[in-house]
Amino acid sequence: MWLVPEEVLLANALWVSERANPYFILQRRKGHGKGGGIAGLLVGTLDVVLDSSARVAPYRILHQVQDSQVYWNIACGSSRKEITEHWEWIEANLLQTLSIFDNEEDITTFVKGKIQGIIAEENKNKKAAENEDSTKFREAELKMRKLFGMPDEEKLVNYYSCSYWKGRVPRQGWVYLSVNHLCFYSFLLGKEVTLVIQWTDITQLDKNATLLFPESIRVSTRVTEHYFSMFLNINETFKLMEQLANIAMRQLLDNEAFSADHSLPKPRKSLKNVSALKRDLDARAKNERYRAMFRLPQDEKLDGHTNCTLWTPFNKMHIVGQMYVSTNYICFASKEEDLCQLIIPLREVSIVEKADSSSVLPSPLSISTKNKMTFLFANLRDRNFLVQRISDFLQRTPDRIQSEDREQQSLSCIPSTSLTSEPAQYYSINLPTATQSLLSIYKANAPEEEGPKAAKEKMKEESWNIHFFEYGRGVCMYRTSKTRELVLKGIPESLRGELWLLFSGALNEMATYPGYYADLVEQSMGRCTLATEEIERDLHRSMPEHHAFQNEMGIAALRRVLTAYAYRNPNIGYCQAMNIVTSVLLLYCNEEQAFWLLVALCERMLPDYYNTRVVGALVDQGVFEDLTQEFLPLLHEHMQELGVISTISLSWFLTLFLSVMPFESAVVVVDCFFYEGIKMIFQVSLAVLHSNMESLLNCNDEGEAMTILGRYLDNIVNKHTVSPPIPHLHALLTSGDEPPPEIDIFELIKASYEKFGTLRADVIEQMRFKQRLKVIQSLEDSAKRSVVRAIMTDTAFSIEELEELYVLFKAKHIMSFYWGAAGVNVAERHDPSLPYLEQYRIDVMQFTQLFSTLTPWSCGLHTPTLAARLFRLLDQNKDSLINFKEFITGLSGMYHGDFTEKLKTLYKLHLPPALCSEEAESAQEATQFFTDDSNSQDSPFFSDLDFLMQEGVSGVSLQGAEAGMSTENDEAKNKKEEKPQDYKYYLRMWAKEKESKKETIKDLPRMNQEQFIELCKTLYNMFSEDPAEQELYHSIATVASLLLRIGEVGKKFTNNSVKKPEDKSEVSTGAVPECTKSVSPPLPESAREQPVKSQDLGALEEKEDGNQVTPTDEEGKDDTSVSSYSVVSSGSLQCEDLSDDTVLIGCKNQRRGSSLDTDWSITFEQILASMLTEAPLVDFFEKRRDIHAKMEECKNQRTVERQVSSSSECELPLLTG
Repeated sequence: MWLVPEEVLLANALWVSERANPYFILQRRKGHGKGGGIAGLLVGTLDVVLDSSARVAPYRILHQVQDSQVYWNIACGSSRKEITEHWEWIEANLLQTLSIFDNEEDITTFVKGKIQGIIAEENKNKKAAENEDSTKFREAELKMRKLFGMPDEEKLVNYYSCSYWKGRVPRQGWVYLSVNHLCFYSFLLGKEVTLVIQWTDITQLDKNATLLFPESIRVSTRVTEHYFSMFLNINETFKLMEQLANIAMRQLLDNEAFSADHSLPKPRKSLKNVSALKRDLDARAKNERYRAMFRLPQDEKLDGHTNCTLWTPFNKMHIVGQMYVSTNYICFASKEEDLCQLIIPLREVSIVEKADSSSVLPSPLSISTKNKMTFLFANLRDRNFLVQRISDFLQRTPDRIQSEDREQQSLSCIPSTSLTSEPAQYYSINLPTATQSLLSIYKANAPEEEGPKAAKEKMKEESWNIHFFEYGRGVCMYRTSKTRELVLKGIPESLRGELWLLFSGALNEMATYPGYYADLVEQSMGRCTLATEEIERDLHRSMPEHHAFQNEMGIAALRRVLTAYAYRNPNIGYCQAMNIVTSVLLLYCNEEQAFWLLVALCERMLPDYYNTRVVGALVDQGVFEDLTQEFLPLLHEHMQELGVISTISLSWFLTLFLSVMPFESAVVVVDCFFYEGIKMIFQVSLAVLHSNMESLLNCNDEGEAMTILGRYLDNIVNKHTVSPPIPHLHALLTSGDEPPPEIDIFELIKASYEKFGTLRADVIEQMRFKQRLKVIQSLEDSAKRSVVRAIMTDTAFSIEELEELYVLFKAKHIMSFYWGAAGVNVAERHDPSLPYLEQYRIDVMQFTQLFSTLTPWSCGLHTPTLAARLFRLLDQNKDSLINFKEFITGLSGMYHGDFTEKLKTLYKLHLPPALCSEEAESAQEATQFFTDDSNSQDSPFFSDLDFLMQEGVSGVSLQGAEAGMSTENDEAKNKKEEKPQDYKYYLRMWAKEKESKKETIKDLPRMNQEQFIELCKTLYNMFSEDPAEQELYHSIATVASLLLRIGEVGKKFTNNSVKKPEDKSEVSTGAVPECTKSVSPPLPESAREQPVKSQDLGALEEKEDGNQVTPTDEEGKDDTSVSSYSVVSSGSLQCEDLSDDTVLIGCKNQRRGSSLDTDWSITFEQILASMLTEAPLVDFFEKRRDIHAKMEECKNQRTVERQVSSSSECELPLLTG
């Protein structure tokens, strides 16, 4: 490629000059190409260790003027062909022009300007995002693609110098981390190591330090483990690996392709060797941490953060921490954990102003809100810039736009009928509507309770009111350790809904999207989907013991919330346990609030919990097992033997203990969960196990352990609740003769903090990542086994072969996410609602790639055509995609079918729909080998014997048809006389109709001349790579000649049996599509009686002594000369001229006057009978083929690990191929 001219001082160091002229020199790197010796090996090693571009660009062109020691590097190339093209362009376009100049400086200036102009023209159409990357990084990306054979769609994220441990020997080289692959390359004294691993194949990723591998990263796949060490910055490398592996797991889970974020702000200073993708991933990681810390909406993006202090009026202190500014929020978190946290939505901000600086308050910033709260920040490093950014964001908030514009903007995306101040209007008028929380509705008419419990409830309410007075109320409240203490003591029922919304962050989402829930309800109600059917089935199972759900009002509210969420998020839709959680939310919130709380739960606080495979719950189950092993090692070992943890944790986590604890106790756990997050669920779970440790250690089986835990959870009580006790179904079933002692829920929560309060959210996230890799890969393995079990009875492939084929098929499907065609929505190819067997689908391009590698019928350049025909044949529903079952059906016929089945498959590939109209029309180019015989009496193939044979066969057919007609008449008469059949008869008839009719060879349509030509072309191409090539050519020539005669006989019989109308010039046969019919004038008699003697045709040679003429070397080089268009001319070959040693070779050029014969046709039985007479053909198709070598070849197309010498001239082509 052309390079921006760069000075080179030592032009001949480590380089060898190969061509030269007065102005330019073409050089080759020492050690590349022929020779090199020890010096070449050393140079190659240095290039890799020092990250020199000469390793992938071993050729270059220098510009030099006479009497000057300064050279300019203007071009480089990865192969001799590439650099030669540049050299020839220079000689043709620059040499003559440069001879005109007198001044050497003018020559150099002209050359530099010309090269820069070429580069500018090449880069003019490149994307802006690519131009953001530094030149050094673009060179590294080019190097990665050259070394590992990656397409341009594969984007490099970053690369690092490290050592790869191959056995006990470290290989120093470079690891390249792209979006979809982890690659490593090393070249050390002639030994080359190339490693490519797809992120989707990784099962474990660890950073560890051992004696053998000091401070290393271990990358595990299903097959082996790889160790990388000696990183300059191992933490940065490992975090990036985690991110890319997470993206790959998301591809496996949701089939979501990675898409770069082009809206990132450009860096204020240029970052050397940092790609735009690396900046994108860093920004994503920061955004995720920021959103998780403050429970913000999923689309919130962090703009920046800075150190500062916050004045807290409740304790009159300046708290040190960090201010975070994003598009819609200003947040603050103290440096000391749990000391103070603050969230200020910009929609609530009224004034932002710079206060006067002083020695006590340097660079203060005052922010006032609409509810009369003022927040004072100080010690801001760049206050002016910060104020400007906040002002810019404030201008974009909806509240800063005029009210009329705001209303118009909100109505533009939501139907006008869905926005209203009265909730009853956007619900169905036929169903009762709950405009407030269900608990408040049913308590409105109840008498006010009095007593010690009611007094304690009022004391809780008063405590919270005092807290609101000191720390603020609403989203801008100061959140401190005092807030946590109040939550742990229990939230009063009157404030529960408000505080759940606040602590979960659902309040922000509800304020951001006003009217959104109303719109969803209107759009989703009345729709019938799989999710709505499951919802209807579970509605009356949702807390049936609570009086709020024993009438239509509660049931209708639950139906609307669940249906609206299923409509919002079809990837999740509806999952069991969502109904239980939503029922509890509706007790304390109105419908819209409950909906947004459900969104917060499913999409942020419990990610992937409620999808079709409950992946999130399984991940946290693995985390819980690890925590049990860490905190309760003895109990963990015993419970692993019993298999209890995997049984209990799913029900605990999915319903937040609501299904296993009494309701009044479980809601206290939910209170703490909305404030603390998943950490609280782990703490309570560990506390439950710890409390029952002694009993569990004495258990002998899983059932006994489950009974102990069930009875313990049933007797956890909330003595402070003012609600009447709700009978717990599980408690009634597990109660024994002696009731166990009651456990106070608040004591249990207190114990969980005392014993397991050291759990941190960031540690849990790290453990989740480790388990996510394991869980998703385990689910993929389970899916693979399910597919194999479902299909193994329908194919002769072994279980191991089916598993390998499934992996290859799925890899092609996943590859479509990042290397697919532009504009194709690849996510539509995966439908999670379908069985595993039919979920993954590939298109014709991917099928062709798999077919070309796996097929036993390799046809050279004709293989893609054959693959496209098989794809059309397998694509039953015509959606241009095929699933794994269809793929195996096509492949199994080629490998395990008998001779008849394989030939039937080939036969079908040359009939519609496999043979499309375009291909049929292209077959007309090959008709120079056939002649049209319109006059039956002149046909050299027709004889009295042939006529009698055909007539005899047809006579039998006619007699059979007459017999069949008479039989049908007799049956019809008998049916009238029969009595009505009983129901068993009709059941048998119905079952018989439902049975799929097995196709026989007699059901196959006839093949016309066009299709027969295509079949012959395929067979000749198929035989071109076989060791018995010449014997097969001879056999197929013989069979083709025989079939052509049979077709002529059939045509003659048809002409004699059916009189053609004189005004019609063509007769249609059942096997000939209308688009392929053609009419041509008959050939002259001389052309029919003599063999073809045209220079444009291939040689048709015979030898009387029986010796066969073999093609020359030059002819053998051209595939098309022998294999692509070799067929037999029906009009140019006399019957008596056909000998056993005839070799027939055709050509591409069409002979004048030749055309297709529309009356000519043959049947499959005739082809089968003819080919059975030739032993080489039978041996070829009955030969057992081994698919294992083919599968290994397919796997090694992307994952290679090899050692080769660097002195080979073809080294780079091998690497890139």
